[in-house]
Formats: sequence, C-alpha cells, structure tokens
Amino acid sequence: MATDVDAREYLQSRGVKAAPVTIVDDEVIIGYYPKKLLPALKLDIKVDLGSNTEWLADKYDRILGAAIRATGELSRSRLEQQVPWRPQTLGELIIHILSFPELAWLSHVHGSMSTEDMRASNERLQGIAADADAIARYGEDVKRNVVGFLRSNDTTSLERVVPAHYGGEVTVIELLNIILRHSTHHLNQVYWFMDEHLGINPGSPATEQDLEGIPTPVELI
Repeated sequence: MATDVDAREYLQSRGVKAAPVTIVDDEVIIGYYPKKLLPALKLDIKVDLGSNTEWLADKYDRILGAAIRATGELSRSRLEQQVPWRPQTLGELIIHILSFPELAWLSHVHGSMSTEDMRASNERLQGIAADADAIARYGEDVKRNVVGFLRSNDTTSLERVVPAHYGGEVTVIELLNIILRHSTHHLNQVYWFMDEHLGINPGSPATEQDLEGIPTPVELI
C-alpha cells in the first residue's frame, strides 16, 4: 500500500485498500489471510474462495493481459523508476503482478508458495525488470499457463492443499483466488504511478467489466 496520501486516496477511489500486516492484540497476521483475519477482526462477512474455475480463468486472462498492455507503454527509464511505497522499481512491481500468479499455479507441483519460493522467483526474474519486451513475453507465458491450468479440469491438482504465505493452508484454487486479488491491487497501483508520477494516462487499462467481481482486501482491512 502506498504511504503517500494521494496514492491512498487514488486507490480508495478505485475500491482498493490494503495493508501487508495486521496486528490484533498480540497476534501478527501477515498478508491476506481471511481464515485468520475474519475471526481476529470479528467480521461477520464471507469471503468467497470458491472453485469457479472458468470465471477465474477469464479474470486472469483479463488482469494479466492488462498488466502486459501497461508494460508496453513504458520505456526502460520509466521501468527503472522507484515507486514510493515499497523498495521496488516500476518494472519489478509489474513482475510482482505477473510472478505471483505463476507461483500460485506452480504450487500444485512444488507443494507450497513460501517466502523461499518468492525469493527464488525474484532472483530468477531480476534481469528482465527494465526490459518491456521481456516482461511482456514472460507475462504471456504466465497467462497461458495459469489460464490453461484453470481450464484443464485437473481436479486433483486444483484441490491440492498447500501452505502459502498468502492464505495459510489453502487449496491451489483458493490460492489462485487470493493472488488474483493481490495482482489486481498492484495493477491499480501501477495505473496510479503512471498517471500521477509519469504523466501517462494508460491507453488500454483494465475496464470496469474486467475488474467486476474481483474483491480486494477492502472487505477485510
């Protein structure tokens, strides 16, 4: 979440608000972990982490496609600019949007989406963070793999329970639902940074129809 007040107001206007850590009494809850957040915050709501794979496949196709289109509007110098709310360049933030869905997908093979998995992914991809074409190629690969997996009807893999930094003990389909919210949240941050810091009005951003039905942590935090 951007600490900049203008960034916060912009994201809230788009229905996005999040924090990386929630502390309730002495309990520290990291990330978007609804199974812990709901009882800890005494929230009488339901967060759907269901198994509508076709809906999820369509949304990943739309959101990852939007991130790839945004990348195509950015030069190397702009991709290398630091964002104000986390120790990342804009290019690294876009890779973050793309790599987390890949990690969630691969969890059905690796058996986890841990901090070690995320660290290894960051190291593997750090060389392309300033190259828009390379990011786009990587994004297309991720989109194809994730969408194809969701449409594969591989029930055994989709329902495998994995430990994840985001969500705790979840099935792979639940994890992919959570990461869709995560990537959408960061995509909104990219749009804000392009508009407010780079003077770029995204030419083909995610539409209201693309974003419809994708809740972000605003329901919980």
